[in-house]
Amino acid sequence: MHQHHTTGPEPSAGRRPAPGATPLAGFTVGVTAARRADELGALLERRGAAVVHAPALRIVPLPDDGDLLAATRDLIGRPPDVVVATTAIGFRGWVEAADGWGLGESVRDRLRRTRILARGPKVRGAIRAAGLTEEWSPASESMAEVLDRLLADGVDGCRVALQLHGEPVPGFVEALTDAGAEVVGVPVYRWLPPEDIGPVDRLLDSTAGHGVDAVTFTSAPAAASFLDRARERGMLDGVLEALRRDVLSACVGPVTAAPLQAHGIPTSRPERFRLGPLVQLLCEQLPGRAPALSVADHRLEIRGHAVLLDGEPRPVPPAGMALLRLLARRPGWVVSRAELLRALPGAGTDEHAVESAVARLRAALGEPKLIRTVVKRGYRLDVEPAVDTEYGA
Repeated sequence: MHQHHTTGPEPSAGRRPAPGATPLAGFTVGVTAARRADELGALLERRGAAVVHAPALRIVPLPDDGDLLAATRDLIGRPPDVVVATTAIGFRGWVEAADGWGLGESVRDRLRRTRILARGPKVRGAIRAAGLTEEWSPASESMAEVLDRLLADGVDGCRVALQLHGEPVPGFVEALTDAGAEVVGVPVYRWLPPEDIGPVDRLLDSTAGHGVDAVTFTSAPAAASFLDRARERGMLDGVLEALRRDVLSACVGPVTAAPLQAHGIPTSRPERFRLGPLVQLLCEQLPGRAPALSVADHRLEIRGHAVLLDGEPRPVPPAGMALLRLLARRPGWVVSRAELLRALPGAGTDEHAVESAVARLRAALGEPKLIRTVVKRGYRLDVEPAVDTEYGA
């Protein structure tokens, strides 16, 4: 498993986590999913995260998709030897679309005389609901195992229909073609950019500005679309730097991760390619990336848009988080007002802005003694340093 590593953008109304020491309290997570986005968002919120929804794609309704209609007519006219069904929603949608075009019975008749391989139990259920029977399905739900089965059986001279889900599985078509198969794509639904690109742009801005702690990806097309939009806006380098260093890229599986890994982005993914394990992965990895200190007999854990003080979340405004992060880099050392001023966004040259920001930070933490004033020098966290001297004044 690849493992990688932020004050968050303001999540939409109703997206703040409930109070309490939940695993993701204080973290902000971007969700790029189009399908099941609400389900993923709810799972994250129940664990305390603030969620930023930014669907990177939209799905073309099946009955309106001319490419699927053309592929369906082609398969009726020239039946395949093997059909590989990859997703339940896609297979159901294909049959329903064929019914709408008056081709449903013809499709079912062809498929009854065809070997059908199902990627997993959900798609197997959709096949049986259509009155059909699959020949085989891997216990692992892995397309790699499906490919191994096909190659072991031999596909030289075979016509293989592959139900696509957004884009071809990397390497799958190439391996079958090299083995002598003719591969026909069945585009059961197609991805297009979202009608409202605003949420994606805001998430990209937040990612480049380290304003989210993690971004989740549940399909390869969404990951590719996210990076494509960054390139269109001339901000790809900034987004890549953030995803390579500080912002965790959490992917539901290896196919989803491929477009990110092609850009050198470390990714994390669960062993089981499901939303629940994806959320659990975030619960395990994000807290481990947050600095935790013992300050004035309290445990201080600095998260994305909040601080956990003795396990209780304390929301801190962005200016306060900027100061706290700087102080926490050198716990116990004195940090000068001038250096703290440089960390304050838009503060100008007035060092009184530092005093005001520190006062607000102390109020947000509820424990004023966590941050000590060192007269005429600056401020420090109340941790005993190795040598009590000014650093970087």
